[in-house]
Amino acid sequence: MTALFALATSLLWGLADFGGGLLTRRIPALTVVVVSQALAVLVLGSIVLATGAWTEAGPQLWYAVGAGVVGPAAMLAFYKALALGPMGVVSPLGSLGVVVPVSVGLLVGDRPGLLQFAGIAVAILGVVLAGGPELRGAPVQRQAVLLTLIAAFGFGSVMTLIAEASTTVTGLFLALFVQRVTNVLVGGGALYASVRRGGRALPEGGAGVVRAALPALAFVGLADVAANGTYAIAAQQGPVTVAAVLASLYPVVTALAARGVLKERLRAVQAAGAGLALVGTVLLATG
Repeated sequence: MTALFALATSLLWGLADFGGGLLTRRIPALTVVVVSQALAVLVLGSIVLATGAWTEAGPQLWYAVGAGVVGPAAMLAFYKALALGPMGVVSPLGSLGVVVPVSVGLLVGDRPGLLQFAGIAVAILGVVLAGGPELRGAPVQRQAVLLTLIAAFGFGSVMTLIAEASTTVTGLFLALFVQRVTNVLVGGGALYASVRRGGRALPEGGAGVVRAALPALAFVGLADVAANGTYAIAAQQGPVTVAAVLASLYPVVTALAARGVLKERLRAVQAAGAGLALVGTVLLATG
């Protein structure tokens, strides 16, 4: 079940990233983050009320608050890195956040077998290659690399924190709700600060563009929420090292979605990365 939930996480995160990437072509990135997360808050709030999940409030919710603070900060660093450096460098480096939960899993006692260790190595290599790293071309700004590594650490930290935020299904609903409320508060603060400095909160077409995109924004927000939930379940049911690596295959899903929907051609290195990720998945699932 760990492999199944972790792979579901990759599918959901990959589709959410693909949808978010499309939306940021028309709507400012921070607005996409804030609106999509606010829509997720409305849905999760209804679930929390319907299930009585608020009764499970406890100190562990501080992990959810931490994830809610770190998540938007990591996304902002990632977007800034994309603006400074080529996507073919930034995207693969961003996926290295998997090192954080894998390291935590090893520290707390996870001991994967030989085949699983091989699967971890092959899958991580596949994820990096699936991003289409640019091995030639102009040198990348040091600031872009630093921002990307900060974002990667943030993404990995969110995975670790949300896995610790609850031990029950209803508790998970509450933890995800708290995380999203924090996301909106932090992201909203960043958006307000950006507008005060002369940035834009609305696209050129005005609020009508945002209203028209609400279904897509809701999908992005809810897919991201669902991915956090399935990852938390995967990490609780099996080795964190296995769950984290399988959940980090989402760049492969994003690349395949771009190929299927936008007809973007996969570069040879991306195709090789997707193949290696598949091999690593098989080794992890059977090891």
